[in-house]
Amino acid sequence: MAKFELKLPKMGESVAEATITNWLKNVGDTVAVDDTILEVATDKVDSEVPSEVNGVIKEILFAVNDVVQVGQTIAILEVEGTETEAQAPAQPIQVEQAAAVIEKQMDTVVDETRTSTNSEKFYSPLVKNIAKAENIALTELDAIAGSGKDGRVTKDDILAYVKNRTTQPQTTTANTATQAVSQPAQKAAPVSVNGSDEIIEMDRMRKLIAHHMVESLRTSAHVQSVIEVDVTNIVNWRNKVKNSFEKREGEKLTFTPIFMEAVAKALRDFPLMNISVEGDYIIKKRNINLGMAAALPSGNLIVPVIKNADQLNLVGMAKAVNDLANRARKGKLKPDDTQGGTFTVTNIGSFGSVFGTPIINQPQVGILALGAIRKVPAVIETPEGDFIGIRQKMFITHSYDHRVVDGALGGQFVQRVAQLLEAWDVNREV
Repeated sequence: MAKFELKLPKMGESVAEATITNWLKNVGDTVAVDDTILEVATDKVDSEVPSEVNGVIKEILFAVNDVVQVGQTIAILEVEGTETEAQAPAQPIQVEQAAAVIEKQMDTVVDETRTSTNSEKFYSPLVKNIAKAENIALTELDAIAGSGKDGRVTKDDILAYVKNRTTQPQTTTANTATQAVSQPAQKAAPVSVNGSDEIIEMDRMRKLIAHHMVESLRTSAHVQSVIEVDVTNIVNWRNKVKNSFEKREGEKLTFTPIFMEAVAKALRDFPLMNISVEGDYIIKKRNINLGMAAALPSGNLIVPVIKNADQLNLVGMAKAVNDLANRARKGKLKPDDTQGGTFTVTNIGSFGSVFGTPIINQPQVGILALGAIRKVPAVIETPEGDFIGIRQKMFITHSYDHRVVDGALGGQFVQRVAQLLEAWDVNREV
């Protein structure tokens, strides 16, 4: 008999760690190849970890709610054969992931349990090592808002804090106390609760969404441009082709891929909307990866990403939109499906909203909200004169980061989207 080390597999670009949410097998259980052993969660999606071999679970190394780095051994299995035969081929680890693992290994001398002070918070060795290197005192560390499980301060949290730190590191307890007084942590106003109220704890995803939304408002200078678009030609064209499209392609043709196609083309015309900000630098993205905000049955929100959206024709866009939407509803998205977005589109019109002011999905600098399509009376200009007619119209709202996108660019971009939609060819073949 031999031992096999089950490691946390690579789960996508920029995914360096995951939280164990549920063990589906116990010590002593027999498992086959591809049997799901445990469930884990990243900051975006939940995933299952299958067995890579046939064997018996002899040891479980992490408990539920533990945070595990990619590549770490999470369980030991006993398998048939020799030690050499039991070893699965090592998977390549991304540079960022490898750095995190190396930092973790270098920090083994640091106490891995709670700090030896009066703090009741748990900090990983990596977080404590960064705090030590940046001369961050414990009281200062305690004040950092964590995005991890139960408010745990993650590596990204402390790095973001260090980056945005506006005061010099404090070296004495007195100085730290002074800083804490001058920069008190903001607390929400207390809420009065009576016996008839129901108290519901936020789930993990809702906590993450809340954190990301608040951080986005703190990070970006949000401003909006709104434009009204006549989509009568699109509505009539879709009504004409949707049945034949579904029969031929086996896919429904919704309005979403039509709008996504227009946004991708507009981003190609205005590449300075396809950017992100890093300190005083603007990163101009080579690929156009469109995020598509999707509501989940739980009421939460997730943003799967259509990679290289500008390279897809309408059929490819429709298939991509439907696939991501279906897998999002079923909880089958992979970590890679939510990574790498460069611009986001949210269809608030599907819930009847006429228009809205969406919050930017960091680190992007723009998000487009599509309002409901409505029949409205409108002035129609003709060579014979103007008259009133019934048209299909909608509002499109562009929220953008005024730190790097001025009103001219933000307005021209959404205007370009409107022009592409209003110029739709009613004889287009698909």
